[in-house]
Amino acid sequence: MREHPHPMPDTADPSAADAPAVEREPLDLQIGPHRLGAEWVRPAGAAAGKAPIVFLHEGLGSIAQWTGRAPDGELIDFPARLAQATGRDAFLYDRLGFGRSDPLPADRQPDYLYREAWDTLPEVLNAAGIARAILFGHSDGASIALLFAARYPDRTEAVISEAAHVFIEEVTLEGIRQARAAYDAPDSKLKAAMARYHGDKADTTFRNWADVWLDPAFASFDMTAELPFVRCPALAIQGERDKYGTEAQLDAIAQGVSRSVKTWPVPDCGHVPHLQAHKRVLPKTAGVLNALI
Repeated sequence: MREHPHPMPDTADPSAADAPAVEREPLDLQIGPHRLGAEWVRPAGAAAGKAPIVFLHEGLGSIAQWTGRAPDGELIDFPARLAQATGRDAFLYDRLGFGRSDPLPADRQPDYLYREAWDTLPEVLNAAGIARAILFGHSDGASIALLFAARYPDRTEAVISEAAHVFIEEVTLEGIRQARAAYDAPDSKLKAAMARYHGDKADTTFRNWADVWLDPAFASFDMTAELPFVRCPALAIQGERDKYGTEAQLDAIAQGVSRSVKTWPVPDCGHVPHLQAHKRVLPKTAGVLNALI
């Protein structure tokens, strides 16, 4: 379903031969009454004391979906590759309602991105023993990363924002309408993919995402007023052919963030640069992180 707003790439066993050699530590986090699935990815020779890279998945994503097939068919375990390239541990988790985490106890509300960033993510970092982090967020996850950095500057070393939504665009809503139609279609490949990653939570996971974005109460979503409070180094990237957001998102981030922010419209790339353009995104991202003092 590469043509939907929050794609779910073909994911294979990340321990396959073409994946980087890393140590993986799956774990469960207890956040209040809820269990969240999580995973540490530790490259050989990682430097002690460096802030880990915390990966925040997209709107229909999970830990497993950070690994997928590039357009040429190569299996890309992006978190492991970035961890190795930077000598930093990586930490991934499934937000509530996704992947290995518990189901949502109630319908998601229009302020869910703020609640994930300002309430849940601090608890997740505390439970994982992470005092300060580099945040790598994709789509919804990138919005969450920027919101967290704005509210918790002392805990954020840097942000990599990939295809963030900082305000509503009609192109995004149209993509979600198309995704809903694809999900409801007979023999839906999207529905099958959702079940593969989210099990019996798939219907609820999809409906809670699509329904919130298409709710009239969400139409006023605009987090640009929070961007001036982001004071850490930031790299904002977006595919030039992203069908679910325009470069106006990059412009808003560049204009809003207080500290100098690098923006990069990735040529010949859609909504998932870390897979679709990994040969360019990996060294660019690693370069930014390796330059941190």
